[in-house]
Amino acid sequence: MRTKSIATSEKIAAKLKADIHALEDREQGYIRAGLPRFNALFGRDSCIVSWQLIDYDPTIARRTIEILARLQGKKVNNESEEEPGKIVHEWHQNPAEYKALQWPLPYYGSVDATPLFIYLCGLYYEKTVDTEWLTECWPHIFAALEWCEKYGDLDGDTLLEYERKNPIGLMHQGWKDSRMNHLNINSPVELIEVQGYYYAALREAAELALMLKDAKLARRLKTRSEKVKENCLKKFWLADQNFFASALAESNFADRRVMSNPGHLLFTGILDDCDDKIKMTVDRFFQDDMWTPYGIRTHAESNLDFNPMSYHLGSIWPHDNWIVAQGLKKYGYEKEYQKIKQGLLDAYNKLGEIPELYAVVDHKIEKIPVACSPQAWASGALLNFVLEK
Repeated sequence: MRTKSIATSEKIAAKLKADIHALEDREQGYIRAGLPRFNALFGRDSCIVSWQLIDYDPTIARRTIEILARLQGKKVNNESEEEPGKIVHEWHQNPAEYKALQWPLPYYGSVDATPLFIYLCGLYYEKTVDTEWLTECWPHIFAALEWCEKYGDLDGDTLLEYERKNPIGLMHQGWKDSRMNHLNINSPVELIEVQGYYYAALREAAELALMLKDAKLARRLKTRSEKVKENCLKKFWLADQNFFASALAESNFADRRVMSNPGHLLFTGILDDCDDKIKMTVDRFFQDDMWTPYGIRTHAESNLDFNPMSYHLGSIWPHDNWIVAQGLKKYGYEKEYQKIKQGLLDAYNKLGEIPELYAVVDHKIEKIPVACSPQAWASGALLNFVLEK
Protein backbone atom coordinates (compact mmCIF):
# COMPACT_ATOMS: atom_id res chain seq x y z
CA MET A 1 0.00 0.00 0.00
CA ARG A 2 2.85 2.37 0.88
CA THR A 3 4.61 1.66 -2.47
CA LYS A 4 1.42 2.44 -4.36
CA SER A 5 1.03 5.72 -2.43
CA ILE A 6 4.61 6.79 -3.24
CA ALA A 7 4.18 5.92 -6.90
CA THR A 8 0.95 7.91 -7.06
CA SER A 9 2.62 10.93 -5.45
CA GLU A 10 5.49 10.73 -7.92
CA LYS A 11 3.04 10.57 -10.83
CA ILE A 12 1.12 13.58 -9.52
CA ALA A 13 4.35 15.51 -8.96
CA ALA A 14 5.48 14.81 -12.52
CA LYS A 15 2.18 16.12 -13.90
CA LEU A 16 2.34 19.25 -11.76
CA LYS A 17 5.95 19.93 -12.73
CA ALA A 18 4.84 19.67 -16.36
CA ASP A 19 2.11 22.25 -15.61
CA ILE A 20 4.67 24.67 -14.19
CA HIS A 21 6.99 24.07 -17.14
CA ALA A 22 4.14 24.78 -19.57
CA LEU A 23 3.45 28.09 -17.80
CA GLU A 24 7.08 29.19 -17.57
CA ASP A 25 8.05 32.12 -19.75
CA ARG A 26 11.16 30.78 -21.49
CA GLU A 27 12.68 34.22 -22.04
CA GLN A 28 11.97 35.96 -18.72
CA GLY A 29 11.76 32.94 -16.40
CA TYR A 30 8.64 33.90 -14.44
CA ILE A 31 5.55 31.69 -14.25
CA ARG A 32 2.55 32.91 -16.26
CA ALA A 33 -0.72 32.95 -14.37
CA GLY A 34 -2.79 30.39 -16.29
CA LEU A 35 -4.00 28.96 -19.57
CA PRO A 36 -5.88 29.73 -21.66
CA ARG A 37 -7.17 33.04 -20.27
CA PHE A 38 -4.30 34.50 -18.28
CA ASN A 39 -1.23 33.86 -20.40
CA ALA A 40 0.66 36.78 -18.86
CA LEU A 41 2.58 38.02 -15.83
CA PHE A 42 0.42 38.82 -12.81
CA GLY A 43 2.28 40.33 -9.87
CA ARG A 44 0.18 38.70 -7.16
CA ASP A 45 0.08 35.27 -8.81
CA SER A 46 3.79 35.23 -9.63
CA CYS A 47 4.76 36.07 -6.05
CA ILE A 48 2.54 33.36 -4.60
CA VAL A 49 3.62 30.61 -6.98
CA SER A 50 7.28 31.59 -6.38
CA TRP A 51 6.63 31.19 -2.65
CA GLN A 52 5.00 27.80 -3.22
CA LEU A 53 7.99 26.62 -5.27
CA ILE A 54 10.84 28.23 -3.33
CA ASP A 55 11.99 24.92 -1.85
CA TYR A 56 11.67 23.22 -5.25
CA ASP A 57 13.40 25.89 -7.38
CA PRO A 58 14.38 29.22 -5.74
CA THR A 59 15.58 30.60 -9.08
CA ILE A 60 11.91 31.04 -10.03
CA ALA A 61 11.59 33.50 -7.13
CA ARG A 62 14.74 35.33 -8.17
CA ARG A 63 13.67 35.71 -11.80
CA THR A 64 10.20 36.79 -10.70
CA ILE A 65 11.62 39.41 -8.34
CA GLU A 66 13.89 40.69 -11.12
CA ILE A 67 11.10 41.27 -13.64
CA LEU A 68 8.75 42.75 -11.05
CA ALA A 69 11.55 45.11 -10.01
CA ARG A 70 12.08 46.19 -13.63
CA LEU A 71 8.37 46.90 -14.02
CA GLN A 72 8.02 48.59 -10.62
CA GLY A 73 6.06 51.86 -10.78
CA LYS A 74 8.03 55.07 -11.30
CA LYS A 75 5.38 57.76 -11.74
CA VAL A 76 1.73 58.57 -11.07
CA ASN A 77 -0.51 57.55 -13.98
CA ASN A 78 -4.20 57.19 -13.19
CA GLU A 79 -5.01 55.38 -16.44
CA SER A 80 -2.64 52.50 -15.67
CA GLU A 81 -2.92 53.06 -11.87
CA GLU A 82 0.87 53.23 -11.69
CA GLU A 83 2.45 54.88 -8.65
CA PRO A 84 6.09 55.11 -7.53
CA GLY A 85 7.20 51.83 -5.93
CA LYS A 86 4.01 49.93 -6.77
CA ILE A 87 4.30 46.38 -8.10
CA VAL A 88 2.58 45.60 -11.37
CA HIS A 89 -0.73 43.74 -11.45
CA GLU A 90 -0.71 42.56 -15.09
CA TRP A 91 1.82 42.70 -17.94
CA HIS A 92 2.49 41.08 -21.29
CA GLN A 93 5.41 42.00 -23.50
CA ASN A 94 3.19 41.77 -26.60
CA PRO A 95 -0.24 43.06 -25.49
CA ALA A 96 -1.74 42.71 -28.99
CA GLU A 97 -1.01 38.97 -28.86
CA TYR A 98 -2.58 38.63 -25.41
CA LYS A 99 -6.19 39.85 -25.24
CA ALA A 100 -8.34 42.95 -25.41
CA LEU A 101 -8.44 44.76 -22.06
CA GLN A 102 -10.17 47.79 -20.59
CA TRP A 103 -6.83 49.12 -19.31
CA PRO A 104 -3.31 49.64 -20.70
CA LEU A 105 -0.44 47.28 -19.97
CA PRO A 106 1.48 47.32 -17.75
CA TYR A 107 -1.44 47.79 -15.38
CA TYR A 108 -1.00 48.33 -11.65
CA GLY A 109 -4.51 47.82 -10.19
CA SER A 110 -3.55 45.58 -7.25
CA VAL A 111 -3.34 46.38 -3.54
CA ASP A 112 -1.59 43.16 -2.51
CA ALA A 113 1.13 42.58 -5.13
CA THR A 114 3.42 45.14 -3.45
CA PRO A 115 3.47 43.67 0.09
CA LEU A 116 3.67 40.17 -1.40
CA PHE A 117 6.72 41.27 -3.42
CA ILE A 118 8.43 42.45 -0.22
CA TYR A 119 7.52 39.21 1.53
CA LEU A 120 8.89 37.12 -1.35
CA CYS A 121 12.16 39.06 -1.25
CA GLY A 122 12.46 38.14 2.41
CA LEU A 123 11.78 34.48 1.71
CA TYR A 124 14.33 34.42 -1.09
CA TYR A 125 17.01 35.95 1.13
CA GLU A 126 16.26 33.47 3.92
CA LYS A 127 16.64 30.65 1.40
CA THR A 128 19.87 31.85 -0.23
CA VAL A 129 21.52 34.28 2.24
CA ASP A 130 22.72 36.12 -0.87
CA THR A 131 23.81 39.48 0.55
CA GLU A 132 25.10 40.71 -2.81
CA TRP A 133 21.64 40.13 -4.30
CA LEU A 134 20.02 41.84 -1.31
CA THR A 135 22.19 44.93 -1.73
CA GLU A 136 21.23 45.17 -5.41
CA CYS A 137 17.53 44.55 -4.75
CA TRP A 138 17.18 46.74 -1.67
CA PRO A 139 16.25 49.98 -3.54
CA HIS A 140 13.26 48.13 -5.02
CA ILE A 141 12.25 46.70 -1.64
CA PHE A 142 12.54 50.15 -0.06
CA ALA A 143 10.50 51.73 -2.88
CA ALA A 144 7.78 49.11 -2.31
CA LEU A 145 7.76 49.93 1.40
CA GLU A 146 7.44 53.61 0.54
CA TRP A 147 4.48 52.87 -1.74
CA CYS A 148 2.69 51.03 1.07
CA GLU A 149 3.11 54.00 3.38
CA LYS A 150 2.56 56.90 0.96
CA TYR A 151 0.06 55.52 -1.56
CA GLY A 152 -1.36 52.28 -0.16
CA ASP A 153 -2.50 53.80 3.14
CA LEU A 154 -5.07 56.30 1.89
CA ASP A 155 -6.46 57.34 5.28
CA GLY A 156 -3.29 57.23 7.38
CA ASP A 157 -4.37 54.42 9.74
CA THR A 158 -1.37 52.20 8.73
CA LEU A 159 -3.72 49.69 7.02
CA LEU A 160 -3.63 49.23 3.24
CA GLU A 161 -6.69 49.96 1.12
CA TYR A 162 -7.59 50.41 -2.53
CA GLU A 163 -9.76 52.67 -4.62
CA ARG A 164 -9.42 52.44 -8.37
CA LYS A 165 -8.02 55.49 -10.14
CA ASN A 166 -9.15 54.44 -13.62
CA PRO A 167 -12.98 54.42 -13.72
CA ILE A 168 -12.95 51.45 -16.11
CA GLY A 169 -10.16 49.60 -14.31
CA LEU A 170 -10.54 46.87 -11.71
CA MET A 171 -13.07 47.91 -9.10
CA HIS A 172 -11.85 45.26 -6.65
CA GLN A 173 -8.10 44.87 -6.37
CA GLY A 174 -7.42 42.04 -3.94
CA TRP A 175 -7.14 38.41 -5.02
CA LYS A 176 -10.91 38.24 -5.57
CA ASP A 177 -10.52 40.98 -8.16
CA SER A 178 -13.05 42.09 -10.75
CA ARG A 179 -14.05 45.05 -12.89
CA MET A 180 -17.57 44.62 -11.47
CA ASN A 181 -18.74 45.05 -7.88
CA HIS A 182 -19.32 41.33 -7.42
CA LEU A 183 -18.37 41.61 -3.74
CA ASN A 184 -21.10 44.22 -3.21
CA ILE A 185 -18.85 46.52 -1.19
CA ASN A 186 -17.87 50.04 -2.21
CA SER A 187 -14.37 51.51 -2.14
CA PRO A 188 -12.17 52.54 -0.53
CA VAL A 189 -11.80 48.99 0.76
CA GLU A 190 -9.47 47.50 3.38
CA LEU A 191 -9.16 43.73 2.97
CA ILE A 192 -8.33 41.54 5.95
CA GLU A 193 -5.76 39.37 4.19
CA VAL A 194 -3.86 42.39 2.86
CA GLN A 195 -3.20 43.61 6.40
CA GLY A 196 -1.62 40.25 7.16
CA TYR A 197 0.51 40.42 4.03
CA TYR A 198 1.62 43.93 4.98
CA TYR A 199 2.49 42.88 8.52
CA ALA A 200 4.56 39.96 7.20
CA ALA A 201 6.23 42.24 4.64
CA LEU A 202 7.21 44.76 7.33
CA ARG A 203 8.66 42.03 9.55
CA GLU A 204 10.66 40.55 6.67
CA ALA A 205 11.88 44.01 5.60
CA ALA A 206 12.98 44.79 9.15
CA GLU A 207 15.16 41.67 9.15
CA LEU A 208 16.59 42.61 5.77
CA ALA A 209 17.38 46.11 7.04
CA LEU A 210 19.30 44.54 9.92
CA MET A 211 21.27 42.45 7.43
CA LEU A 212 22.21 45.73 5.74
CA LYS A 213 23.14 47.21 9.15
CA ASP A 214 20.37 49.81 9.16
CA ALA A 215 19.15 49.31 12.74
CA LYS A 216 17.22 52.60 12.76
CA LEU A 217 15.10 51.59 9.78
CA ALA A 218 14.60 48.09 11.20
CA ARG A 219 13.19 49.59 14.41
CA ARG A 220 10.87 51.89 12.44
CA LEU A 221 9.55 48.99 10.35
CA LYS A 222 8.95 46.83 13.44
CA THR A 223 7.14 49.70 15.14
CA ARG A 224 4.92 50.16 12.10
CA SER A 225 4.22 46.43 11.97
CA GLU A 226 3.00 46.52 15.58
CA LYS A 227 0.69 49.43 14.73
CA VAL A 228 -0.66 47.48 11.75
CA LYS A 229 -1.33 44.52 14.06
CA GLU A 230 -3.03 46.66 16.69
CA ASN A 231 -5.29 48.44 14.19
CA CYS A 232 -6.11 45.28 12.26
CA LEU A 233 -7.21 43.33 15.33
CA LYS A 234 -9.16 46.28 16.69
CA LYS A 235 -11.01 47.13 13.47
CA PHE A 236 -11.63 43.73 11.86
CA TRP A 237 -12.45 41.42 14.79
CA LEU A 238 -16.21 40.78 15.14
CA ALA A 239 -16.64 39.80 18.78
CA ASP A 240 -20.24 38.70 18.33
CA GLN A 241 -19.23 36.29 15.54
CA ASN A 242 -15.84 35.20 16.96
CA PHE A 243 -14.44 35.79 13.48
CA PHE A 244 -12.84 38.48 11.36
CA ALA A 245 -14.62 40.75 8.91
CA SER A 246 -13.27 40.09 5.44
CA ALA A 247 -13.34 43.76 4.48
CA LEU A 248 -13.96 47.25 5.78
CA ALA A 249 -15.49 49.71 3.35
CA GLU A 250 -17.05 53.16 3.24
CA SER A 251 -16.00 54.63 6.57
CA ASN A 252 -15.25 51.27 8.19
CA PHE A 253 -18.48 49.46 7.32
CA ALA A 254 -17.64 45.82 8.17
CA ASP A 255 -18.45 43.04 5.73
CA ARG A 256 -19.89 40.41 8.06
CA ARG A 257 -20.24 37.61 5.52
CA VAL A 258 -18.13 34.56 6.31
CA MET A 259 -15.33 34.16 3.76
CA SER A 260 -12.00 32.38 3.50
CA ASN A 261 -9.98 35.62 3.42
CA PRO A 262 -9.28 35.76 7.19
CA GLY A 263 -7.50 32.42 6.93
CA HIS A 264 -4.67 34.19 5.11
CA LEU A 265 -3.78 35.94 8.37
CA LEU A 266 -2.59 32.71 9.94
CA PHE A 267 0.75 32.37 8.14
CA THR A 268 1.70 36.03 8.54
CA GLY A 269 2.41 36.13 12.27
CA ILE A 270 -0.05 38.96 12.89
CA LEU A 271 -2.02 36.60 15.19
CA ASP A 272 0.97 35.54 17.30
CA ASP A 273 -0.02 35.66 21.00
CA CYS A 274 -3.72 35.65 20.03
CA ASP A 275 -4.41 31.98 20.71
CA ASP A 276 -8.14 32.48 21.20
CA LYS A 277 -8.58 34.27 17.88
CA ILE A 278 -6.44 31.67 16.11
CA LYS A 279 -8.56 28.80 17.45
CA MET A 280 -11.88 30.49 16.68
CA THR A 281 -10.73 31.35 13.16
CA VAL A 282 -9.52 27.82 12.47
CA ASP A 283 -12.64 26.23 13.93
CA ARG A 284 -14.88 28.38 11.72
CA PHE A 285 -13.33 27.01 8.53
CA PHE A 286 -14.22 23.44 9.42
CA GLN A 287 -17.90 24.04 10.06
CA ASP A 288 -20.32 22.53 7.54
CA ASP A 289 -21.05 25.75 5.65
CA MET A 290 -17.35 26.26 4.82
CA TRP A 291 -15.69 22.85 4.78
CA THR A 292 -16.24 20.33 1.97
CA PRO A 293 -14.56 17.00 1.18
CA TYR A 294 -12.41 18.91 -1.34
CA GLY A 295 -11.37 21.96 0.65
CA ILE A 296 -12.57 25.23 2.17
CA ARG A 297 -15.03 27.36 0.22
CA THR A 298 -14.23 30.98 -0.59
CA HIS A 299 -17.68 31.95 0.70
CA ALA A 300 -19.86 30.24 3.31
CA GLU A 301 -22.96 28.37 2.26
CA SER A 302 -24.79 30.27 5.01
CA ASN A 303 -24.23 33.61 3.25
CA LEU A 304 -27.33 34.86 1.43
CA ASP A 305 -25.40 35.37 -1.82
CA PHE A 306 -23.72 31.94 -1.77
CA ASN A 307 -23.38 30.19 -5.13
CA PRO A 308 -21.20 27.05 -5.31
CA MET A 309 -20.42 27.70 -8.99
CA SER A 310 -19.54 31.37 -8.50
CA TYR A 311 -16.00 32.49 -9.26
CA HIS A 312 -15.59 34.08 -5.83
CA LEU A 313 -18.82 33.51 -3.90
CA GLY A 314 -18.73 29.81 -3.07
CA SER A 315 -16.26 27.92 -5.25
CA ILE A 316 -13.05 26.34 -3.94
CA TRP A 317 -9.61 27.65 -4.93
CA PRO A 318 -6.60 25.40 -4.30
CA HIS A 319 -4.19 28.29 -3.70
CA ASP A 320 -6.56 29.83 -1.16
CA ASN A 321 -6.64 26.53 0.73
CA TRP A 322 -2.85 26.20 0.51
CA ILE A 323 -2.31 29.63 2.07
CA VAL A 324 -4.69 28.80 4.91
CA ALA A 325 -2.83 25.50 5.36
CA GLN A 326 0.50 27.29 5.79
CA GLY A 327 -0.93 29.05 8.81
CA LEU A 328 -2.36 25.81 10.17
CA LYS A 329 1.11 24.27 9.94
CA LYS A 330 2.69 27.31 11.62
CA TYR A 331 0.41 27.03 14.63
CA GLY A 332 0.50 23.24 14.94
CA TYR A 333 -2.96 22.39 13.59
CA GLU A 334 -1.62 19.24 11.95
CA LYS A 335 -4.97 17.42 11.68
CA GLU A 336 -6.61 20.37 9.91
CA TYR A 337 -3.54 20.85 7.71
CA GLN A 338 -3.74 17.25 6.56
CA LYS A 339 -7.47 17.58 5.87
CA ILE A 340 -6.80 20.39 3.40
CA LYS A 341 -3.91 18.54 1.79
CA GLN A 342 -6.00 15.40 1.37
CA GLY A 343 -8.97 17.42 0.10
CA LEU A 344 -6.88 18.88 -2.72
CA LEU A 345 -5.38 15.47 -3.54
CA ASP A 346 -8.87 14.00 -3.69
CA ALA A 347 -9.96 16.86 -5.98
CA TYR A 348 -7.04 16.09 -8.29
CA ASN A 349 -7.90 12.40 -8.37
CA LYS A 350 -11.56 13.09 -9.12
CA LEU A 351 -10.94 15.72 -11.81
CA GLY A 352 -7.71 14.35 -13.28
CA GLU A 353 -6.17 17.82 -12.86
CA ILE A 354 -6.01 20.65 -10.35
CA PRO A 355 -7.70 23.66 -11.99
CA GLU A 356 -7.85 27.28 -10.90
CA LEU A 357 -11.11 26.61 -9.03
CA TYR A 358 -13.90 24.04 -8.81
CA ALA A 359 -17.33 23.61 -7.23
CA VAL A 360 -18.73 21.23 -4.66
CA VAL A 361 -22.47 20.65 -4.91
CA ASP A 362 -24.15 18.16 -2.56
CA HIS A 363 -20.69 16.90 -1.53
CA LYS A 364 -19.82 16.14 -5.17
CA ILE A 365 -17.07 17.91 -7.05
CA GLU A 366 -17.87 19.66 -10.32
CA LYS A 367 -15.73 21.45 -12.89
CA ILE A 368 -16.31 25.15 -13.52
CA PRO A 369 -16.03 25.89 -17.27
CA VAL A 370 -14.18 29.22 -16.95
CA ALA A 371 -11.42 27.79 -14.76
CA CYS A 372 -7.89 27.89 -16.14
CA SER A 373 -5.97 24.61 -16.26
CA PRO A 374 -3.08 24.58 -15.82
CA GLN A 375 -3.06 27.52 -13.44
CA ALA A 376 0.11 28.56 -11.68
CA TRP A 377 -0.85 28.90 -8.04
CA ALA A 378 -3.19 25.88 -8.18
CA SER A 379 -0.49 23.58 -9.57
CA GLY A 380 2.07 25.21 -7.27
CA ALA A 381 -0.12 24.59 -4.23
CA LEU A 382 -0.54 20.88 -4.85
CA LEU A 383 3.08 20.43 -5.92
CA ASN A 384 4.19 22.00 -2.65
CA PHE A 385 1.98 19.59 -0.72
CA VAL A 386 3.22 16.56 -2.67
CA LEU A 387 6.91 17.45 -2.41
CA GLU A 388 6.95 18.44 1.26
CA LYS A 389 9.38 16.53 3.43
